[in-house]
Amino acid sequence: MPAFPAGVIRACAIMSPVNILGIETSCDETAASVVADGRRVLSNVVASQVDIHARYGGVVPEVASRQHLVTIVPVIEQAMVSSGVGWRDISAVTVTNGPGLAGSLLVGVNAAKAIAAARGLPLVGVNHLEGHIYANWLVEGEPPGFPALCLIVSGGHSDLVLMNGHGQFQRLGRTRDDAAGEAFDKAARILGVGYPGGPAIEKAAHRGSASLALPRAWLKGTDDFSFSGLKTGLLHLVRERGIKPGDPAVADAAASFQEAVAEVLVVKTVEAAERLGVRNIVVSGGVAANQVLRRYLVGRSQVPVFIPPLSLCTDNAAMVASCGYYHLQSGRIDDLNLDVVPSLAIA
Repeated sequence: MPAFPAGVIRACAIMSPVNILGIETSCDETAASVVADGRRVLSNVVASQVDIHARYGGVVPEVASRQHLVTIVPVIEQAMVSSGVGWRDISAVTVTNGPGLAGSLLVGVNAAKAIAAARGLPLVGVNHLEGHIYANWLVEGEPPGFPALCLIVSGGHSDLVLMNGHGQFQRLGRTRDDAAGEAFDKAARILGVGYPGGPAIEKAAHRGSASLALPRAWLKGTDDFSFSGLKTGLLHLVRERGIKPGDPAVADAAASFQEAVAEVLVVKTVEAAERLGVRNIVVSGGVAANQVLRRYLVGRSQVPVFIPPLSLCTDNAAMVASCGYYHLQSGRIDDLNLDVVPSLAIA
């Protein structure tokens, strides 16, 4: 049985504005946001755990979930205060229920369920990958048109997805091994430039040139990606040349690695966009913050390219609230049996 009667959905649909509380705890950011009508951000609070996990060189799941428990209530309270609206003005609660780390997801989902039950609000579970796409609906101006080709590039995902409408997704390709963000993290460890890998590699690359030969996996005839061979190629290059952390050659290696990742992502995305005849390309995920990737895509695409501002590329709850708004408008809500799905796919 649904936890909320259909009349609740109809009431939400006619309210103006429709204010959605979003909650995101899929990995190591505790985030909450209030978004009006799926487009206008009233508040967007993110408590990052980067400094906590930096000492380990990566996210430790148990540590992440414990930190979420400490920060979830203060973050939600701050998001509500910063939004300037009260609980009576909230139309629904949306929350990421997958994919992600099971322990982290549970903190956010249980908090959302508690709020929904206590306040009598509709509850909407959101796919984290869909949420990243909807960060592009939070940018001023006309939103993306359909069909759109979505490139999702993050620490755990590198996917090409055809979006034919709200909630209508067809996955065309995905990584066969390392995701782009994961590859950046591993490359950063090889070069000794720090954590998280994406920003660290980009910072180091500013001082170098993409002059070193590294492999590209094109996987002809597919829309899939592969970055494991590139990572191995970088490791062999470092060993053969005796490159040590702090050497001037580290900057060239970082620039060459970044160039290889961006080139593969851009070429395969542009080729798919031309083949499918889409109206635009929509980019999302943490790796979308990379300036080389952004510049190459805009420069080579024949159709408009939507890329969120840097603050909305990494994990945040505004994208979750925006996505949940469109689910709510289509009449899709969840009951209090909503569970986490760590391996949830987009299509």
